[in-house]
Amino acid sequence: MVRVVLINILLFLLPLLLYVLYVWLARRELPPGAVLDDAPILWLLIAGTVLVIAALIYFISFEGAPPGGVYHPPSFNDGRIEPGHIE
Repeated sequence: MVRVVLINILLFLLPLLLYVLYVWLARRELPPGAVLDDAPILWLLIAGTVLVIAALIYFISFEGAPPGGVYHPPSFNDGRIEPGHIE
C-alpha cells in the first residue's frame, strides 16, 4: 500500500519537478528560491492530477485476475512454499 501511495505522490509532483529542473537549467543566474516565483502552479497541479488519474485508471483496468477466478492460498508442498495464485 505504501508503494502505491508513493507512486501516486511522485506522479503528482512529476510536472513540478520537471519544471523546476528545466528552469534551473535554463536560467542558472536565478537564486534558488526564485525558481517558483513565476511558475504556472495551477497548470502544474492540473497536470499532476491528470497523471495520477491516468495511472489509477491504468492500474484498475489492467491489473488483477480475471473476474470469476478462484484464489488458492499459499501452500507447503514437498518442503517448499508455493505462492498463492488465482485460477
